[in-house]
Amino acid sequence: MIIDSHCHFHLLERPESADNALAEARAAGVDAFLNVAVGVEERDRLIAFSERHDDVFTSVGVHPCGDGEDPEADALAAMADHPRVVAIGETGLDYGDAAGDYGWQRDRFRRHIEAARQSQRPIIVHSRMAPDDTLAILRESRADEVGGVIHCFVEDATIARGMLDLGFYLSLSGILTFRRAEALRETVRGLPMNRLLVETDSPYLAPVPHRGEENRPGWVREVIDCLADLQGLSADAVAEQTAENFYACFPRATPSAAG
Repeated sequence: MIIDSHCHFHLLERPESADNALAEARAAGVDAFLNVAVGVEERDRLIAFSERHDDVFTSVGVHPCGDGEDPEADALAAMADHPRVVAIGETGLDYGDAAGDYGWQRDRFRRHIEAARQSQRPIIVHSRMAPDDTLAILRESRADEVGGVIHCFVEDATIARGMLDLGFYLSLSGILTFRRAEALRETVRGLPMNRLLVETDSPYLAPVPHRGEENRPGWVREVIDCLADLQGLSADAVAEQTAENFYACFPRATPSAAG
């Protein structure tokens, strides 16, 4: 079984691309998908897509850089009250633009963690150039009580250990295949397979050999192949283990629901 644990069907370039990309991915042997929200305005659209496709789960949340509606924790928790919504997020911190006051991002992150606690759903964490603050907020907000995943993980072994100690999973994207990602590959060689997920973050971060193209959920196989090489395992073994990890991380996304 192969699962793309983090993609954005609704952000593909053309309106018809979502169904096409889903069909392509199924044909490539991908069995289930987590279609991740970046704004709460998308909620009904993402749920409707998930209701049409039993193998697509979804989330509710506001991206750290999102500039749309920014609900309080109780409102966000209420939005998650739907059987197709299996997580809160993506949420977190993104310090990638420039030096500045990111206090509003930290407040938003804390609200999402509280919403996760209220709704009893795991958190999908986006962390860009903010590893220490991300880890500190997860600790102080008792995020270990709900768990979740650090999506598109790119940090070193020390940060990895801190996240793992909180019970979080680490999700690896196409970045793992990039020529300049040797430091990440070295870290991944030492990570426990029972705590790893794979993702595309489609339409972003297309893996080698598709660099420069709009990423597709079916290309999660490239990430699996790279991870298998690093861990000294077969691609089938990596696919099965990361699928098992996915359902452990997101218990509302049951295999039977994926059909």
